[in-house]
Amino acid sequence: MSYYAHPSAIIDAPVHIGDGTKIWHFAHICAGARIGENCIFGQNTMVANDVVIGSNVKVQNNVAIYTGTTIEDDVFLGPSCVLTNVSNPRSQVRRHSLYETTVLKRGATVGANATIVCGVTLGRYSFIAAGAVVAKDVPDYGYVRGVPARQHGWMSRHGHLLHFNNNVTATCPESGLQYQRLGDQVTCLDLHEEAPLPEQLTVGARRYDECKPTAL
Repeated sequence: MSYYAHPSAIIDAPVHIGDGTKIWHFAHICAGARIGENCIFGQNTMVANDVVIGSNVKVQNNVAIYTGTTIEDDVFLGPSCVLTNVSNPRSQVRRHSLYETTVLKRGATVGANATIVCGVTLGRYSFIAAGAVVAKDVPDYGYVRGVPARQHGWMSRHGHLLHFNNNVTATCPESGLQYQRLGDQVTCLDLHEEAPLPEQLTVGARRYDECKPTAL
């Protein structure tokens, strides 16, 4: 076995779990799940049948990932955030064949206690604030907050608000990576969207508050 599972964890068969993944206390990985390499599943987490999860995904305590969810590489799920798979659940009506598709694309962050209503796509490196309720798609690098969640700007790969000069270019205050905004589309100018961070940028160096502009 090339992954670690705490003795209290339950791993149903068959599953695929990649090298270096760690599964902690009281977690449950259901049959048919496919999990990539170097993931972390915290205490009391659950991955339902046939869920597909990429590599380097971090799932904090008390998170259930239900059938119908696809999670790409480098996604972060904060403590007690909620993912759903039926828009109109009723205990008396079985909808097991009608689970809706929810996609969390590469690098997305979902904050603690946030709720993601099923059927949406969270774009690459999007950032969902703690406690938000997301009921519609979020664009790449989009930052949303509130109930219901509304967009309040754009976040860099390092999780800092981007302030665009003339609404065109912005620089991440921590990494120095540059971003371009064309309408409602943001891309990184220095890295391909599917490329991992360079090794020297994978360790945080500055706190979030240290990177806020003084005007905010």
